[in-house]
Amino acid sequence: MLRAAVEAMHAGQRAALAVVLETEGSTYTRAGTLALFSDGAHVGWLSGGCLEPEIERRAMQAVDQSALEWMEIDTRDDDALFSGNAVGCRGRQRVVLLPLPALARLEPLFKAWLHGDGTLDMSVQADGAIICQFGDVRIRHHVHSSPPDWSARPKVWALRWRRPPRVLIYGAGPEAVPLQPLLQGLGWSVSVSEGRASWRARVPDAAFTDAPLTRLRPDAALVMHHNFERDLEALQLLAVSTVPFIGLLGPERRREDLFQVLPHSLRDLLLPRLRSPIGLPLGGRGPEAIALSIAAQLQSWRHGVNAGPP
Repeated sequence: MLRAAVEAMHAGQRAALAVVLETEGSTYTRAGTLALFSDGAHVGWLSGGCLEPEIERRAMQAVDQSALEWMEIDTRDDDALFSGNAVGCRGRQRVVLLPLPALARLEPLFKAWLHGDGTLDMSVQADGAIICQFGDVRIRHHVHSSPPDWSARPKVWALRWRRPPRVLIYGAGPEAVPLQPLLQGLGWSVSVSEGRASWRARVPDAAFTDAPLTRLRPDAALVMHHNFERDLEALQLLAVSTVPFIGLLGPERRREDLFQVLPHSLRDLLLPRLRSPIGLPLGGRGPEAIALSIAAQLQSWRHGVNAGPP
């Protein structure tokens, strides 16, 4: 979500970033959840959709006034539960709306976090002070703010975001077309390595890269060229890398054929990290079903849920 915020800041859009500061009870979000609101559109959700129009209105108000807006979304009583605007949960969210045009000083720090490693720390104070830190860089910024329309305790909220997980897709095959937006929607940063110009044209919105693995430092790599020699070359590179999750598209027979021409030393390095065939057995055929199975396996692995062998 911070990637979308950086893009909006860079483009000079009329946009605000909604940040969940704290929650109580059963809510749709948790502290640190982000949503971006701009003219007539938004990215991310703070409810099932029923509250977004009001949040968007308040977000645009924050932009127009160049000031923080505070919202308390309370659905803990019966009137809220059974009203036309009910979210179906009994809980409370406290949210701050940050007008992005007033936060231009923070854009370089957000960019550095997106492309680096480590965590981004932000503290938001009820008086409008915002402190962001990434690595050794610390920026203090102040935005005009009226007091929150609730009893603000604490007066300071501390938030932390880990960098988004990175996946490198080897090959712009038919599965890459639906897989890229699926993974991006789940919070992954997606890069595609593809040397064939005609195949690049299949995924026009992809972030193509020729950078070496040592610079990209992906958390996961998916080998799916639909080409034996290119897959073999990718596996050779990945075997001597530290990438913890390696997926190989195709049936077991294809994996065994590739292993026949890989040195034993490289096979031994690959096997503890290799998922082959890649994807959870969800059923279905075709690129969309395969992309869904891959995204499900990556998401399971990311959150420590059983994601299949190894």
